[in-house]
Amino acid sequence: MSSERFTEAERELEARGYARMVFDLGRIQGLLEVLGDPQKAYPSIHVTGTNGKTSTARMIDALLRAHGLRTGRYTSPHLKTVRERITIETEPIDSERFADVYAEVAPLAKLLDERAGETLTYFDMTTAMAFAAFADAPVDVAVVEVGLGGVDDSTNVIQAGVCVITPIGLDHQEWLGDTIEDIALAKVGIVHKGATLITANQPEEAMRPIVEHCAEVDATIAREGSEFGVIGRELAVGGQVLTLQGLSGVYDEVFLPLHGAHQAQNAVVALAAVEAFLGAGPDKALDPETVRAGFAAATSPGRLERVRTSPTILLDAAHNPHGMAATVQALEEEFDFRRLVAVVATLADKDAHGILDLLEPVVDSVVITRNTSPRATPVSELAAIATEIFGEERVRVQPDLPDAIEAAVALAEEDLDAGLSGVGVLITGSVFTVADARGLLKR
Repeated sequence: MSSERFTEAERELEARGYARMVFDLGRIQGLLEVLGDPQKAYPSIHVTGTNGKTSTARMIDALLRAHGLRTGRYTSPHLKTVRERITIETEPIDSERFADVYAEVAPLAKLLDERAGETLTYFDMTTAMAFAAFADAPVDVAVVEVGLGGVDDSTNVIQAGVCVITPIGLDHQEWLGDTIEDIALAKVGIVHKGATLITANQPEEAMRPIVEHCAEVDATIAREGSEFGVIGRELAVGGQVLTLQGLSGVYDEVFLPLHGAHQAQNAVVALAAVEAFLGAGPDKALDPETVRAGFAAATSPGRLERVRTSPTILLDAAHNPHGMAATVQALEEEFDFRRLVAVVATLADKDAHGILDLLEPVVDSVVITRNTSPRATPVSELAAIATEIFGEERVRVQPDLPDAIEAAVALAEEDLDAGLSGVGVLITGSVFTVADARGLLKR
């Protein structure tokens, strides 16, 4: 019965749609108000940025839990089920509880919809549901990832005491603006009066509006490369070992079971955010063993995630050039592939040319396909871009993802007399592509 209620809740949520014509926090504020403002029942850490938001949020969560705090985490999009978006103590909310929270929120949302000309969106609803679920749990702290931008995002009702901005690049220009400066201005809007902002290293054109906004709202700002940063990084089996300069001290011998310099950067940003939240200072460093335990427990599904061996199959959710550049750097530094074949499917509103252009030097060939998103780039269009960049001989086309993965494995293994060592397949281009592939490969 609970599965039927969950399925019905999921169907009704999807029927609401994912976008609105006008951004207006008044709708979500109204819904939360009639729910009793559950988001005020606990402190929050608010995370925005272009890339690395989910990984950073997951690391913050892991560090807080290592310090004995009961956490709620709200991230998006999900890989397998919408329940992943609302996580309490590492576990996605179960189907029955999801249906219960939806049943609590839906009638109130319907009343508000009837009074307004536009319905609350899927994201509005899951945001309100997360805040309600966290209050009911109850949690000691919520880690909340922005859905899109910052200032107008539905999550920007929490007015968190600690805010985080991961690296900013060009993405979602149709909503956030065509320049890094415009995008930074949208994202720094999550920083409210008196908050503490932890920011990753940013382009100069992003830092200007960030610093100016923090001055306007009397917020404290800590910057990677100034107040904190990665001091040392060594590759290790299954990840990397880091030495991190936090806000309150140096933490060495930190094993992070994730790949790439970008994940090391996410780690030190997460560390600084937790230090700020816990009130650490120059004479009040966190316990190094607790920090090590937190990072050792960190996971980030779909981020250079190895799901098969012989040949190695990696899933990576890079979906814009900024993210793909980080993925390519990690592939070059940490994986010694003799032959690597990429399976790529993107969304139509993304810079597919930029993604494929960055990928070209590190893969031998590419298999073009599509994911299950209604916004997927048409295969013929993506294949034309790939052919322009890779040349016709290095491009294969398989409209269905299962066939594309099978073709990529065959290409990777072709004419190999030295066994499968050093042979790999990378499935990438979109979170939706990774989610679809994960469903096929992790059964």
